[in-house]
Amino acid sequence: MRKNAFALLAGLLVLSIAAGGWAAEQAAKKAEPPSWKTSSLVEETAKVEAIDQKTRMVTLKGPKGNSVTFKASEEVRNLAQVSVGDDVKFSYYESIAVRVLKKGEAFPPSGESTAMARAKPGEKPAGVVGSQTSVNATITAIDKKAKTATLKGEDGKSVTVTPLRPEKLNEVKVGDRLVITYTEAIAVSLEKAAKK
Repeated sequence: MRKNAFALLAGLLVLSIAAGGWAAEQAAKKAEPPSWKTSSLVEETAKVEAIDQKTRMVTLKGPKGNSVTFKASEEVRNLAQVSVGDDVKFSYYESIAVRVLKKGEAFPPSGESTAMARAKPGEKPAGVVGSQTSVNATITAIDKKAKTATLKGEDGKSVTVTPLRPEKLNEVKVGDRLVITYTEAIAVSLEKAAKK
């Protein structure tokens, strides 16, 4: 999904994903391991500048005046309802959640799932697509001076990361096991231009 729907639309509209607020989600009990989540929602509108129903070529003009032309795939239902002057609304949501597992708690299954919904034939054009990726990792090193942590994945590969909020390194230790979940979704809907 990232390489298809979002990359195309973000390129079209030059969406700037704002850094979401990082919210600590501490459990009420002190014995609970820490967890954190950051998320952002960006909403933009583009205007249909041109459309060729036969070739399915559509030109959208973004909020900053940038235009882009693309071919609407056959998955785009009800294209015949789209006209020059209509507004196409885009909403993009993404979040990253990190949870430290309790001592003795098993890693949950990791992997990726995707879901999609689109308008039924005859309805106003709209759709949503989302995906969620979950990975498991173990902290193998923490460098508070460099503000980094080294994580080892289930595949045995290691990566050194700099947390968005480095002070959170004080809440974890080497050997802690993490579940990291990345979620993204994009929704598109059509608003018909007012008749003159």
